[in-house]
Amino acid sequence: MNDRVPNATVVIVGGGYGGIAVAKALDKHAMVTLVEPKDAFVHNIAALRSVVQPDFLPRMFLPYDRLLERGQVLHDRAVRVDGHTVELASGTRLAPDYIVLASGSSYPFPAKSDRVVTTEAIDRYQAAHDDLKRASRVMLLGAGAVGLEFAGEIAAAWPDKDVVLIDLAPDILPGPYDPRLREEVNRQLDEIGIRRIMGSPLVQLPPVPAGELGTFTVNTTDGIAIEADIWFRCYGIAPQTDYVSGDLLAARTSDGYLEVTPELRVVGFEKVYALGDISAIDVNKAGVAGRQAAVVAKNIQAQLEGSAELAAYAPSRPVIILPLGPAGGSGQLPDGEIASPELISKIKGQHMMIGRYVEMLNLTP
Repeated sequence: MNDRVPNATVVIVGGGYGGIAVAKALDKHAMVTLVEPKDAFVHNIAALRSVVQPDFLPRMFLPYDRLLERGQVLHDRAVRVDGHTVELASGTRLAPDYIVLASGSSYPFPAKSDRVVTTEAIDRYQAAHDDLKRASRVMLLGAGAVGLEFAGEIAAAWPDKDVVLIDLAPDILPGPYDPRLREEVNRQLDEIGIRRIMGSPLVQLPPVPAGELGTFTVNTTDGIAIEADIWFRCYGIAPQTDYVSGDLLAARTSDGYLEVTPELRVVGFEKVYALGDISAIDVNKAGVAGRQAAVVAKNIQAQLEGSAELAAYAPSRPVIILPLGPAGGSGQLPDGEIASPELISKIKGQHMMIGRYVEMLNLTP
């Protein structure tokens, strides 16, 4: 523990990928309080696999019990953070020396769980699995990374299902990626029989709720009719910053992100940091949140030691690891190379990176 600030306090809002990494890194240097309403860490990377393979569900929800040796995890929700205090839904008010905002983003089920209690979340995934298993025809709205990965998971689990991807974009996987990546992914989609209807959005959404069994017919603006038995929304990320208030509101963009300095401090604040899906500095990915967490932890440690030299975060080059089931997929690596299905399977597809987070949370494999 640092002699200069022996009792410094840090409150971290959000127990996702970035939040747990910062909490663990600072646990020996300050009194850490991690605020997270969910009763377990949710490994969203494994969410789509868990829909088609429910035996992944127990490994997707990991307890926080062993994350911190000195600090604490409060299962509560931040309702007001003004840059100086953190007010919780329970009425508790915290006034820490440092605040780290890592509340992440929401995304339509099943790519992210929408339940706070683990047992309820598992029941929801199991119900989606049961309905999806009974469906013969599946429609996925959105041909970005989530839609593509989900299509690959469904095809791997049930090769005979008819799966169609629909997107208003002219090609799959929007973003600054090498055209070779799209070519490779499209090649594999053809191999596993995934249909794509691109550049023609639906006239209206299906009358059946997303993720529930129910036959329907919808039409695209080009007049293409699609019949399916179940559908899922695979787009619609939204940063979770509705608790931001007071002076902190000046740093909130019109679409809900927080402007940060290169050191990942919220603009206008010396001791408030924001990282991951809510920071307006890089793409929304678990890997990015992890790299940003290392910078945030390092900078808070430097401030605790009285140093004015803080590290700057460098946004990453376009990188993506995109499995299409346990054995397929492709990706763009940090050196710009296009990854083979074998490499993607080894990096992510076989195990969905569960071991990494079991270790981070100090759990027994």
